[in-house]
Amino acid sequence: MISVQQIHKKFGKLEVLKDFNLEFEAGNSYALMGPNGSGKTTLIKIILGMVIPNSGDVLVQGEAIKGNYAYRSKIGYMPQIGRYPENIKIGQLFSMMQDIRPEIKSYDMELVNDFGLNEMLDKPMHTLSGGTRQKVSAALAFMFQPDILILDEPTAGLDPIAVELLKTKIKKEREKGKLIIITSHILSELEELTNHAIYIFEGDVFFNDTVESLKEITGENRFSTAIARLMEWSLKKNTIKTELSHV
Repeated sequence: MISVQQIHKKFGKLEVLKDFNLEFEAGNSYALMGPNGSGKTTLIKIILGMVIPNSGDVLVQGEAIKGNYAYRSKIGYMPQIGRYPENIKIGQLFSMMQDIRPEIKSYDMELVNDFGLNEMLDKPMHTLSGGTRQKVSAALAFMFQPDILILDEPTAGLDPIAVELLKTKIKKEREKGKLIIITSHILSELEELTNHAIYIFEGDVFFNDTVESLKEITGENRFSTAIARLMEWSLKKNTIKTELSHV
């Protein structure tokens, strides 16, 4: 459903993604992981069209995204930190986003209602706590019933009840066969919500397989310890590579 082909991206002299290839298939929920600076955020922004790669292509449902903005209507994106006009009210924000997508007539308001946002539509964004802003971002990501969901640290700042409501919603969408990509530092949540693990290290794919395969390959029963083992291997590989370069 999303095909990332030979993507190369540099910021000045810094190579962030190096001839990067990755396939995301419908019906799977992917845990996108890697240390800070590995290229995760850049990859997401390239898929969303917010960053232009130096070379390579991204295809969404078989269509190249270059020069094509219509594909974005197929994606629900929840940023780690949602930034909205400070004086706009929640209800006005929802109405504005709905006006931007006039082709969509039916909305998924489940999270709006579950989070109680329907009872605070007249509240301006500048009066909201960080957690409530996060609820607004989540509601917007699911509102237009997209085929693809990209969720960046989705539970950050949410209270325990809201976390469980959001996790239940993600599972429902996964059962519908949608493509879901999640980044999170909370590994227990990734294990609960995803069936496929992708680990990026220094701009390249270090691991890409099912969660069960990850556990089998690392010999670990717990997802968190399996990821820790991957991290050890990636750092060791980098050390060997560095040593060889000086031989």
